[in-house]
Amino acid sequence: MDQIWGDLLFLHWRVDPASVERWMPPGARPDVHDGSTWVGLIGFEMRRAGFGSGHPLPYLGDFAEINVRLYSTDDQGRRGVVFRSLETERLALVAATNPVGVNYRWARIRMERSAEGTGRIGYTSRRRTPPGVGAATDFAVRTTEEVVRDPLSVFLTARFGMHHRLGRRPLWVPNTHEPWPLRRAELLHCRDGLVAAAGLPGVTDDPPESVLWSPGVRTQFGRPRL
Repeated sequence: MDQIWGDLLFLHWRVDPASVERWMPPGARPDVHDGSTWVGLIGFEMRRAGFGSGHPLPYLGDFAEINVRLYSTDDQGRRGVVFRSLETERLALVAATNPVGVNYRWARIRMERSAEGTGRIGYTSRRRTPPGVGAATDFAVRTTEEVVRDPLSVFLTARFGMHHRLGRRPLWVPNTHEPWPLRRAELLHCRDGLVAAAGLPGVTDDPPESVLWSPGVRTQFGRPRL
């Protein structure tokens, strides 16, 4: 599946690895940097998603998404993500992915992009249906042109796959793309309930330790591997 991810906001908080072990699929464990693992609140625009190369799906291939994710690794050294929730306005996507355990949730989402030159980007969302009906988030940043390439930013964003499960069997879904064009961002506000709804209450009561922005990349998911 080819996709373009655009105008990404990465907000991250450090958490105790023991607090997220229960959500790791079989064969995976929390990935650690500087003694902690991390939880991410990520907002972005999905563009031209579709099967194969150059075949975007009408309507379903373009939408805003906000996800809550954890960071994982396995005995093969693959470093990936584990999604706790993924908000989308496309109800058909929820219906298609929930039966295989991908936690898309139907939500009302608004992406805000200020007039050119001011550099303000924000995402708001409110979940429409259970589980966690009413769970909401509202965060915004002011972007900069300051390039970021420190070890933590690479750890948080260079995740080339997803650890998942199919029943009780571990599943790895590879993902490839060019290195992120990462920029530092200034947090303007963050009022979040999605991380708490994902099972981590209190985490977003404090400001995020890492705030990044990227204009985006073209990316491709490969064939899942048991």
